[in-house]
Amino acid sequence: MRIKIMVATLVALAAASLAACSSSDDSAGSGDFNDADVTFAQEMIPHHRQATEMAEMAASRTKNADVLELAKRIQAAQDPEIETMSGWLKDWGKDVPADDAGMGDMAGMDHSSGGSMQGMMTDAQMSGLEASSGSQFDDLFLTMMVEHHEGAVAMAKAEQADGKNAEAVALAKAIETAQTAEISEMNGLLGS
Repeated sequence: MRIKIMVATLVALAAASLAACSSSDDSAGSGDFNDADVTFAQEMIPHHRQATEMAEMAASRTKNADVLELAKRIQAAQDPEIETMSGWLKDWGKDVPADDAGMGDMAGMDHSSGGSMQGMMTDAQMSGLEASSGSQFDDLFLTMMVEHHEGAVAMAKAEQADGKNAEAVALAKAIETAQTAEISEMNGLLGS
């Protein structure tokens, strides 16, 4: 039952993100924005891309139904958010991170030193996840995704505090809500 409620919530959040994407020409593009909004979008895009890359690995590396279902939800929520934020950056005349941005250069950042890309996995961590399977994959995936989500939640809170664009702040709130729920779910799976 809890999973169904969470799925329904995430589907609603994804739908809201898609609606924001389709209306970005009217409101996000023409609305006020500041450096915090730009930073949020430019950093959350590669952050989300790495999460979806991690989630894509699940299909071929685990048979755990809970992990597979979680991975599908992560992709379903974050792919549309990437499109939404990319649209905003284009509307604002700002650079959209390249598809490989964040995977190599930013992935190696020292997250413990408070780097701007909180929760990003290193190349070595991503390679370790890719090389794993079964219960080892499940444990690595869940542990890494908790850390990844915690980074996204911190970035979302910063956008809510400092951002100016109403749609970007609303998306940050939705990310915080959804990913906080998923952190609890993943910690529960790790403890079981």
